[in-house]
Amino acid sequence: MTPGDLRSGTEGGSASLDFSKASLARLSDALLGGHDHYEVDREAMRRLLAIAPGAHTMAKEHRDWLVRAVRFLAGKRGIDQFLDLGSGMPTAENTHQVAQRYNPDAQVVYVDNDPVVQVHGRALLEENYLTHVTGADLTRPAETLADEVVKEYLDFTRPVALILTSIVHHIDDYGRAKSIVAEYVAALAPGSYLLLTHHFDPEEDSPRQELARLLETSFQGTGLGSVHRTREQITAFFEGTELLRPGLVYLHEWWPDGPRIHPLSELNFLTLGGVARKQ
Repeated sequence: MTPGDLRSGTEGGSASLDFSKASLARLSDALLGGHDHYEVDREAMRRLLAIAPGAHTMAKEHRDWLVRAVRFLAGKRGIDQFLDLGSGMPTAENTHQVAQRYNPDAQVVYVDNDPVVQVHGRALLEENYLTHVTGADLTRPAETLADEVVKEYLDFTRPVALILTSIVHHIDDYGRAKSIVAEYVAALAPGSYLLLTHHFDPEEDSPRQELARLLETSFQGTGLGSVHRTREQITAFFEGTELLRPGLVYLHEWWPDGPRIHPLSELNFLTLGGVARKQ
């Protein structure tokens, strides 16, 4: 799912192919050291690294956070249904690999309306009967929840883990973003979980806030832009749920696996994440 699609929505289940512009999914793949991207995506990555040299490390940090959260839910909380919205390009340690490692019966549905993501995802998952990909438009919750693949493989009368990682900050309008998240949360059964990460505005005159503004202005209008929001604004996305400890925190603070190996960069302090349970 590209930010441009998130802002305006798309007609039908898939975005059109346009290899002249960088894709959010392919940019993420490039940052994670994957192979499913093009020169236009690498150029976007070079622009990003010129502004924020820690982007490679932060992409890995984000993936590691998702792995820890999914592992906890599948292995410790017994969650066996995962809906990954705006899932992006398949890469190492995907949601289904982690979930099914700790719960072999876990059903996983990936939603992304980028046609390239769908092709790669379906090829990768051809022999995994518990994991499925659909091209629904996540900014239309009613249509996504009514999607044939989502309806066939997920039972919303039982707990589901809803994954919205690094995606909501690409929806410019705050009211619309809140409404979208709230509609999904409302559809979840009690005992379900919301996993959400979002770019953070530190609300202080500091190098970190300057970096946040520079990132916003540098990628505005490119289809890769995002909005940094305050802690209060991000917390509001969790309405109707209860945040698990340690709450809404920097990703490296959410139950890390031992001591740090790589030093922190300013980017580490421009994203917050949390896992919350619907009562």
